[in-house]
Amino acid sequence: MLGIISAGVAPALALMSFFYLKDKITEPLPLIIRTFIFGGLLVFPIMFIQYAFESDQIGNLFIQSFFVVAFLEEFFKWFIFIYVIYQHTQFNTHYDGIVYAVSISLGFATVENVLYLLVNGIEYAFTRALFPVSSHALFGVIMGFYFGKAKMNPENRAGNIVLALFIPIILHGIYNFILGYVTNWALYVIPFMILLWFFGLHRVKIANASS
Repeated sequence: MLGIISAGVAPALALMSFFYLKDKITEPLPLIIRTFIFGGLLVFPIMFIQYAFESDQIGNLFIQSFFVVAFLEEFFKWFIFIYVIYQHTQFNTHYDGIVYAVSISLGFATVENVLYLLVNGIEYAFTRALFPVSSHALFGVIMGFYFGKAKMNPENRAGNIVLALFIPIILHGIYNFILGYVTNWALYVIPFMILLWFFGLHRVKIANASS
């Protein structure tokens, strides 16, 4: 049990540390922990809603990938960011948006990952770290990047807040669609993840330069 929990939590802590330490002025740890916990708690209502959709067999693979999974998960993360972080005094630079959105996303990914490993076994820990956990972190990077733009550029606030939700949904939906539709999914997911890392790290660089 302890080994599974450790294997489930370790990738998120490593990724969180990576993005946290890139901040020029590090954010307060209590607030990071708070957002991480909020992200983790999201797993349970989302699982309930997704189970309801799947039990009723609503929609085809496209609907399942883009709405039942991507929209629900990214919307709840987006909502928590707006409710908990957006007006917070500690959110005062462009890069801060990335730190807090990644924290929310990795909180979600950690609980989801631990539950998955408890059910399916620790042998999936490495694959889960490479794909689902890191993809959630990168969706958080992109969400936080646009939240940071919204906070620092009030004249285009509404557009960037919409992009903070819309772009992660599209990328998350593509990721899930590949996993569900393609037989040899690794041949497609690996290039997709490489591009996602490039896309995410480029936005980290831009946000850091403007902070």
